[in-house]
Amino acid sequence: MNARGQVVMTQIQRSQWKNRLGFILAAAGSAVGLGNIWRFPYMVGENGGSIFIIVYLLCVLLLGLPIMIAEITLGKITQRNPVGAFKVLAGERSPWQMVGFSGVLAAFVILSYYSVVAGWCLDFIWKSLTGVFQPGHTMAEVTSIFQQLTANPRAQTFFHGLFMVMVVVIVLAGVQRGLQRWNEILMPALIFILLVLIAFSMRQSGANQGLQFILRPDPSKLTGHSLLAAMGQCFFSLSIGMGAMLTYGSYLRKQQRVPPATGWVVGMDTGIALLAGFVVFPVVFTFGQQPQQGPGLVFVTLPAAFLQMQGGTAIALAFFILLLFAALTSAISMLEVVTAYFTDEFNMTRRLAALMSGTVCFLMGTGCAYSGAYLDFLDTLASNYLLPLGALFISLFVGYKVNKELTRGEFRGTWYAGLFGVWHLCIRVIAPALVIVVFLNSIGILDKLLSK
Repeated sequence: MNARGQVVMTQIQRSQWKNRLGFILAAAGSAVGLGNIWRFPYMVGENGGSIFIIVYLLCVLLLGLPIMIAEITLGKITQRNPVGAFKVLAGERSPWQMVGFSGVLAAFVILSYYSVVAGWCLDFIWKSLTGVFQPGHTMAEVTSIFQQLTANPRAQTFFHGLFMVMVVVIVLAGVQRGLQRWNEILMPALIFILLVLIAFSMRQSGANQGLQFILRPDPSKLTGHSLLAAMGQCFFSLSIGMGAMLTYGSYLRKQQRVPPATGWVVGMDTGIALLAGFVVFPVVFTFGQQPQQGPGLVFVTLPAAFLQMQGGTAIALAFFILLLFAALTSAISMLEVVTAYFTDEFNMTRRLAALMSGTVCFLMGTGCAYSGAYLDFLDTLASNYLLPLGALFISLFVGYKVNKELTRGEFRGTWYAGLFGVWHLCIRVIAPALVIVVFLNSIGILDKLLSK
């Protein structure tokens, strides 16, 4: 950046999205993942239902949307990967580059274990197709099937590898022929399957009870833990802080404005998470299960419930395909972060960068198939440290270090123009404060402070 606050860059050839819709679908695909279909419903179940959703939506507006706009804007105005973006704006030797390195590392770490969990979806799809899941299977039988999978490192490694191959193949094809084309296929397919499953769930006897749980707030169920959980879920659901949105933003064309497109991305991500609740809770209440089932809700409770229904095997198959599509759209954005870093900073070919990064991710993730403790360690490293700290420093950097006119330009000519001042206040004060609270809570310090 020069003395006038203008971005100075050397010219490099960079791929771009064909159109704004391509970016919206790809960015929404990055945000929509297992966190929407798997984590969001059980978080709602554990934290009071509808009242948690209301708090979550407020967090999206005050925390998620402002930081996502900031992150995508960094990518667009620099046309670089996370590390390169901070080099352009802060200088070659600036310590701010460490924020970019943190994002690349976070994407790498998350993908390595995320792929193992996505492999569970592939395994369950195979079991649905080959008749392992039989109509009438009890909860105990489904639990046993899942436990057999998680106790079998070879099977997990195989499906983990198969999933990584799918991710690498898509990223190898490039921005337009790979990322955009596949998101244009997978995202509409994901929404279609979700709507089919909702239609199925609404026909169940527990539909009314499920809808009341989602739509009728009970303020008495709001606790301090629920507030913190809503902030954390918002933060992690939107894929902010790991460089994915920054990298996708770097492929935007100059005339495309960030805030309106980001609004669509956040709206799609939040909408799909809410729709997942309309699938899950009617089924849960129909079969007398408790909504606060935790992580086992998706891989045990729901399959067991589906298999008690007429046509339940086909519904279970559709549900796991839905999970696979959600996992795939997120995973390709993570690999793209690492690939873009090596292609930009080391002049590697996309082919070499994607194959190398995918291979190392596979090898690193294989350890998760053999050790649940290792998977938990990687998840803790990324979720509790790398992501919140990355988002915090992105917010502070854009709020205090980037020339205000650069970011204001993204708001001009859009119906967001009058909200620039509010957004700038959010990324300078409100969002950093909330991220700090999330960070302190995730590492257990907040509990100690409150207990004194």
